[in-house]
Amino acid sequence: MFRRTKIVATVGPASAPADMLDALIEAGVNVFRLNFSHGSADDHKAVARRIREAAENRQRHVAILADLQGPKIRIARFADGPVTLREGEPFTLDIQRDENSGDQHGVGISYPQLTRDCQTGDVLLLDDGLIELRVTAVSEHQVQCTVLTGGTLSNNKGINRKGGGLSAKALTDKDLQDIVTAAEMDVDFLALSFPRDAADVEDARRHYREAGGEGGVVAKIERAEAVADDATLDGIIQASDGVMVARGDLAVEIGDAELVGVQKHIIRRARALQRFVITATQMMESMIHSPQPTRAEVSDVANAVLDGTDAVMLSAETAVGDYPVATVTAMDRIIRGAERTYQERRSDTRLEQPVARIDETIALAAMFAANHMPGVKAIIAMTESGNTPRLMSRVRSGLPIFAFTPHPRTQRRVAILRGVQTVAFDSQALPNDSVNQRAVDILKDAGVVENGDHVLITKGDYVRAHGGTNALKIVSVGSHIR
Repeated sequence: MFRRTKIVATVGPASAPADMLDALIEAGVNVFRLNFSHGSADDHKAVARRIREAAENRQRHVAILADLQGPKIRIARFADGPVTLREGEPFTLDIQRDENSGDQHGVGISYPQLTRDCQTGDVLLLDDGLIELRVTAVSEHQVQCTVLTGGTLSNNKGINRKGGGLSAKALTDKDLQDIVTAAEMDVDFLALSFPRDAADVEDARRHYREAGGEGGVVAKIERAEAVADDATLDGIIQASDGVMVARGDLAVEIGDAELVGVQKHIIRRARALQRFVITATQMMESMIHSPQPTRAEVSDVANAVLDGTDAVMLSAETAVGDYPVATVTAMDRIIRGAERTYQERRSDTRLEQPVARIDETIALAAMFAANHMPGVKAIIAMTESGNTPRLMSRVRSGLPIFAFTPHPRTQRRVAILRGVQTVAFDSQALPNDSVNQRAVDILKDAGVVENGDHVLITKGDYVRAHGGTNALKIVSVGSHIR
């Protein structure tokens, strides 16, 4: 059985060696995430080369996602190591304080806008929400607080404002440099951290294209402002090629009680708006140090699969964990288990909704036939850009979609799409009247279809034409196909 939902794995010290990358690809990784919050440009370039080599050796089409750090707002450092904050005690965030002089009473911060973004009564969340501070007074250089929820606080922990509202730009100077690096590496996807609206995504895409980058742009949904209303969320989704439900910072800003509903809503909207969606953060967190997941983690991954996510992502589990390969193997097993359950076949796009493009019309017609015609066992999309299989993958179906393309970049780009497999295929190298027959024979030889099965084929009249899909054909395996 083909696994429909894809696996994204973050590369770190535990997974960067060539033999480990090879093992992870064999275990089922479809996309590797390079976290630009850590490591140098040279480090990332070296890892990307090893990924490409390992994928080529395995004859797999594996994508690379470069994840920008973004404006993560952090406290400075403590002079004598971590401090313990206790409920009711005062604690001050000071933008003029020496960055290495933090103590029990306060710490520096390198975000001067904090004093303008905060007001009395606000709640600030430190260390992914483990510590809560209530703002009691704001001056030109200081935000004075009272500890609501205490705990141990160490260097460089992040700060969020409950409910969002911090005004930091989505792209930092470091991000602009990293965009150039990502373009030089020819990554398949660029992930933008903390976008507030569609304009932030468009700005990142502009910088990326100016740097020569040709990959897709992924918007990480992790600010309260991004999900405050449907217009803002839909704008971000439509400005991107795909979105990531970045549950860590998002949960800190909107509250963990709201997270599950918001996650499901983002997945629904991304599918309806024809974009792919990745569900991320702490999906198999216990496997950083345990060889088996918890039952809650099994349910978390399975529910994301049942909701229709294109991919589920591993972060620290594969970056620094003790069991990176076992974690991917366990995630693969859980996904397959979820996909064996009853899957409703239906379109996430309303049938009465107008369709403006010919290729989208063909894609939707193919999926309607796939879900309503008995005997259809596979779908072949002959594609240049991967756009047609992307549109097909937005419609719920248990059938495999095969993207037949001659372009390695397209083969990597479709690696993130739910239900899509890829086949290297150059229709231009064959006589026109034998293209369809050869494509079906490839699936038959692979054991995907057999005589008597129906196969749907979509293609365009002109090869090497992006967005040129304009034909749908239904063929019977074993008969003469033209």
